Amino acid sequence: MTTMSETPVLDTLAAMTMDSIERCGMSDDMLILTRIAALAAMDAPAISYLAHVGPAVEADVTMEQLQDVLVAIAPIVGTARVMSAAGHITEALGMAIAVADADLQARLGGGGA
Repeated sequence: MTTMSETPVLDTLAAMTMDSIERCGMSDDMLILTRIAALAAMDAPAISYLAHVGPAVEADVTMEQLQDVLVAIAPIVGTARVMSAAGHITEALGMAIAVADADLQARLGGGGA
Protein backbone atom coordinates (compact mmCIF):
# COMPACT_ATOMS: atom_id res chain seq x y z
CA MET A 1 0.00 0.00 0.00
CA THR A 2 1.34 3.43 -0.89
CA THR A 3 1.31 6.48 1.30
CA MET A 4 -1.17 9.12 0.17
CA SER A 5 -0.08 12.72 0.10
CA GLU A 6 -2.02 15.96 -0.15
CA THR A 7 -0.77 16.45 -3.74
CA PRO A 8 -0.89 13.06 -5.46
CA VAL A 9 -1.08 14.48 -8.99
CA LEU A 10 1.88 16.82 -8.51
CA ASP A 11 3.83 14.05 -6.78
CA THR A 12 3.19 11.71 -9.72
CA LEU A 13 4.23 14.33 -12.27
CA ALA A 14 7.39 15.09 -10.29
CA ALA A 15 8.27 11.38 -10.09
CA MET A 16 7.68 10.93 -13.83
CA THR A 17 9.87 13.94 -14.58
CA MET A 18 12.69 12.72 -12.34
CA ASP A 19 12.56 9.25 -13.93
CA SER A 20 12.69 10.81 -17.40
CA ILE A 21 15.67 12.99 -16.48
CA GLU A 22 17.57 10.05 -14.97
CA ARG A 23 17.06 7.99 -18.14
CA CYS A 24 17.92 10.76 -20.60
CA GLY A 25 21.46 11.41 -21.79
CA MET A 26 20.80 14.97 -23.01
CA SER A 27 22.47 17.98 -21.48
CA ASP A 28 20.24 19.99 -19.16
CA ASP A 29 19.74 22.83 -21.62
CA MET A 30 18.90 20.49 -24.52
CA LEU A 31 16.44 18.59 -22.33
CA ILE A 32 14.59 21.79 -21.37
CA LEU A 33 14.57 23.09 -24.96
CA THR A 34 13.23 19.76 -26.22
CA ARG A 35 10.47 19.84 -23.61
CA ILE A 36 9.61 23.43 -24.57
CA ALA A 37 9.31 22.33 -28.20
CA ALA A 38 7.01 19.49 -27.18
CA LEU A 39 4.87 21.84 -25.09
CA ALA A 40 4.56 24.21 -28.04
CA ALA A 41 3.59 21.36 -30.36
CA MET A 42 0.84 20.34 -27.93
CA ASP A 43 -0.39 23.91 -27.39
CA ALA A 44 0.20 23.46 -23.66
CA PRO A 45 -1.13 26.04 -21.19
CA ALA A 46 1.08 28.54 -19.38
CA ILE A 47 1.18 26.45 -16.20
CA SER A 48 3.01 23.71 -18.13
CA TYR A 49 5.71 26.18 -19.14
CA LEU A 50 5.87 27.52 -15.58
CA ALA A 51 7.10 24.12 -14.41
CA HIS A 52 10.13 24.57 -16.68
CA VAL A 53 11.14 28.13 -15.73
CA GLY A 54 13.29 27.12 -12.76
CA PRO A 55 15.04 24.26 -14.55
CA ALA A 56 15.61 26.51 -17.60
CA VAL A 57 17.28 29.14 -15.43
CA GLU A 58 19.40 26.48 -13.71
CA ALA A 59 20.42 25.09 -17.13
CA ASP A 60 21.41 28.58 -18.34
CA VAL A 61 18.90 28.49 -21.20
CA THR A 62 18.94 31.86 -22.94
CA MET A 63 16.09 33.76 -24.55
CA GLU A 64 17.94 33.41 -27.85
CA GLN A 65 17.92 29.61 -27.51
CA LEU A 66 14.23 29.67 -26.66
CA GLN A 67 13.49 31.85 -29.68
CA ASP A 68 15.59 29.57 -31.88
CA VAL A 69 13.53 26.56 -30.80
CA LEU A 70 10.29 28.36 -31.67
CA VAL A 71 11.71 29.41 -35.04
CA ALA A 72 12.90 25.86 -35.73
CA ILE A 73 9.53 24.24 -34.99
CA ALA A 74 7.36 26.88 -36.70
CA PRO A 75 7.31 25.13 -40.10
CA ILE A 76 6.28 21.87 -38.42
CA VAL A 77 3.72 22.98 -35.80
CA GLY A 78 2.49 26.14 -37.52
CA THR A 79 2.39 29.81 -36.73
CA ALA A 80 -0.70 29.61 -34.53
CA ARG A 81 0.96 27.12 -32.16
CA VAL A 82 4.19 29.10 -32.07
CA MET A 83 2.36 32.36 -31.30
CA SER A 84 0.30 30.58 -28.66
CA ALA A 85 3.48 29.15 -27.14
CA ALA A 86 5.10 32.59 -27.07
CA GLY A 87 2.09 33.98 -25.24
CA HIS A 88 2.01 31.10 -22.75
CA ILE A 89 5.76 31.40 -22.13
CA THR A 90 5.35 35.12 -21.48
CA GLU A 91 2.47 34.41 -19.09
CA ALA A 92 4.52 31.75 -17.28
CA LEU A 93 7.47 34.12 -16.89
CA GLY A 94 5.10 36.74 -15.49
CA MET A 95 3.80 34.21 -12.95
CA ALA A 96 7.35 33.24 -11.98
CA ILE A 97 8.31 36.88 -11.50
CA ALA A 98 5.19 37.53 -9.40
CA VAL A 99 5.95 34.55 -7.17
CA ALA A 100 9.59 35.59 -6.77
CA ASP A 101 8.53 39.17 -5.99
CA ALA A 102 6.00 38.00 -3.39
CA ASP A 103 8.65 35.79 -1.81
CA LEU A 104 11.11 38.69 -1.71
CA GLN A 105 8.52 41.02 -0.21
CA ALA A 106 7.65 38.40 2.44
CA ARG A 107 11.33 38.01 3.31
CA LEU A 108 11.91 41.75 3.52
CA GLY A 109 8.73 42.35 5.49
CA GLY A 110 9.18 39.37 7.77
CA GLY A 111 12.89 39.67 8.38
CA GLY A 112 13.15 43.40 8.73
CA ALA A 113 15.19 45.13 6.06
